Amino acid sequence: MSSSICPQDKIIYDDQRGEYICTETGEVLEEKVIDQGADWRAYTSEEEIKRSRVGSPINQSVHDYGITTYISNRKTMSAEERIKNMKLVQLQKKIRYHGSSERMLIYGIQEIERLSSLLNLPKNIKDEASMILRKVHENGLMRGRRIENIVAAIIYIACRRMKMTRTLDEISYYTNSSKTEIAKYYRFILNTLNLDVPSNNIRDFLNRISATMDLDVEIIDTALKLEERIREIGLSSGKDPKGIAGAIIYIVCILNGKNKTQKEISRVAGCTEITLRNRYKEIIKELDIKLPINEKKSV
Repeated sequence: MSSSICPQDKIIYDDQRGEYICTETGEVLEEKVIDQGADWRAYTSEEEIKRSRVGSPINQSVHDYGITTYISNRKTMSAEERIKNMKLVQLQKKIRYHGSSERMLIYGIQEIERLSSLLNLPKNIKDEASMILRKVHENGLMRGRRIENIVAAIIYIACRRMKMTRTLDEISYYTNSSKTEIAKYYRFILNTLNLDVPSNNIRDFLNRISATMDLDVEIIDTALKLEERIREIGLSSGKDPKGIAGAIIYIVCILNGKNKTQKEISRVAGCTEITLRNRYKEIIKELDIKLPINEKKSV
């Protein structure tokens, strides 16, 4: 590649043509050079990690990101080799788990996996919850606190941040944490880590209720139009979106002749029957909605 008349500091590589060129004489010193570098560009360390295709991908749902190798047992091993292998496995476990602090992180990630499975949450929610848990762990917020409460609050935060509607009642149902405890830890983590969480959206609850109850497309369209009218007059301001969404579905079902009770809809929406009934009365009064005479049968 080098030339006697071309100094090394004058030789450049043309990545478009795959050639080494001397800038002083214009001589092509070598051509058809294979580029051994990456076929992508990265401008930050985060982009480099994300775009690199070397090795296994990073897994947020494992405490060590899934990059640790494991010692496996071969079938054809002598007794002496098997004993030696067992000692190596035990040593590896000690190396992987550094003290009680890391064991808390491992337990927290396992709890995220369990709770996500029970709530039928997708992988992106689990990854988001795992990243929040790592921030909580790094800031020393797990010491002296029940991990179940922390994880329940983190799951709720992750669902809110990823626009996945899950209520405190649902999360509390699958844990030993009360709704009040989860809400307390939720506010504590938000304030400590300065996390941004979007406000609950009525439409998100409408879509979820409609999907759970397997409602027709016409009913969903009517519900969305009714939600828009409610939002325009400011009737939903300061009110729980779950109750508003449940009341909208109840009204639309009545208008379309669907036999859905307040008890059934409130259970799916995650609100009380009293809340649904109050929101329902406010909506039909403010918007002057005329319901069929037999609507009381569906109450």
